[in-house]
This record gives sequence, C-alpha cells and structure tokens, in this order.
Amino acid sequence: MTGLKDLDVAVSATEAWLGDLMQRLGWQDRERAYLVLLAALHALRDCLPFEEAIYVGACFPPLLRGLYYEGCHPKRRTIRSRKVFLERIHDGVHRDPGIDPEQVAHAIFALLAARLPASEVEEAKAVTPEPLRALWPS
Repeated sequence: MTGLKDLDVAVSATEAWLGDLMQRLGWQDRERAYLVLLAALHALRDCLPFEEAIYVGACFPPLLRGLYYEGCHPKRRTIRSRKVFLERIHDGVHRDPGIDPEQVAHAIFALLAARLPASEVEEAKAVTPEPLRALWPS
C-alpha cells in the first residue's frame, strides 16, 4: 500500500469491488476483470441520462468513481440498444473470444445491485433503456 490512509482506503475499496466481480464471474484473472469492470461501467454511464449517471457514480469508491468519470462527455449518451451495450463491453477487452459480454453485463448489474443503495439501484433501473433492463437482477 501507499502509506497514505485515504489513498489506501480508496484502493482497498476498489479491490473489494474487483474481487466481488471476479467471484461473480468465477475468474482468477484480475487484469481481465478490471478491463471488463471499466468497460461495463463506461457503457452503463453512457446509456444513462447524464444526471443519473452522476448519481450512480457518486456511490462508487473514490478511485473507481474517478475511473468511471474518465472520458465522460455530458452530451454523449449514445448507447440505447442491448447489442451496442454488449459490444462496448467486448471492445473494452479487445474482443477477447473467451469473454461472454452478456455474462459480464449480468455480473456487473448484480454487483451494482449488491453494492449500491437500493433506492439508487431502483432509480438507475427505471431510466436504463428498455432493451437493457433485463440485464439487471429482478
């Protein structure tokens, strides 16, 4: 660790999220899990209305929050279809044939449902484009 309390806490919290995702996917490869986590969070951010994307990001650990907002453009909300959403995830891992983007999407949405406040999850679900809502756990 860095020896800086706040930074160590931020790293630890992000590692906990990453470990949770790895467990949900049954993976051991941290690099691969990190790449799909970022790709899926960026895809989610870009399909939500801007204000909701901000509220969702505010619930993340500080380090993950910064990574989530990286490359964010308020006017660019481009993802409206399931196909494009899943392609964004797959592109984030260089179209690795060993990764099922739909499995990743379900795991990410389950991770969010488990780690975000229930009220924020319900709000995010409500404004997620209709073709993507089935990716959230029931």
